[in-house]
Amino acid sequence: MKRRRFDAKIKAEVVLEGLKGRSVAEICATHQIAQSMYYAWRDEFLRNATKAFEVNKDSAREERLARENDRLKRVVGELTMELKKNDEELW
Repeated sequence: MKRRRFDAKIKAEVVLEGLKGRSVAEICATHQIAQSMYYAWRDEFLRNATKAFEVNKDSAREERLARENDRLKRVVGELTMELKKNDEELW
């Protein structure tokens, strides 16, 4: 029998059904999974729940770098225009 793969979104939806009070047996029958798989997903979901409330330092860093990149591009553009202006004045 070919193994099925479930993406993170489906796993989260299945676990949330159980956390909302639906019977684990019903959930497992509907999604054709073993109860042990449901409980493994639930445990992983709960272990990683704190990550939902963490400030993503990488995205803040990326945002800061993007702003700096934009600023530097403007400076380079201004200097390029100034060089062209000065070059035209020389000819």
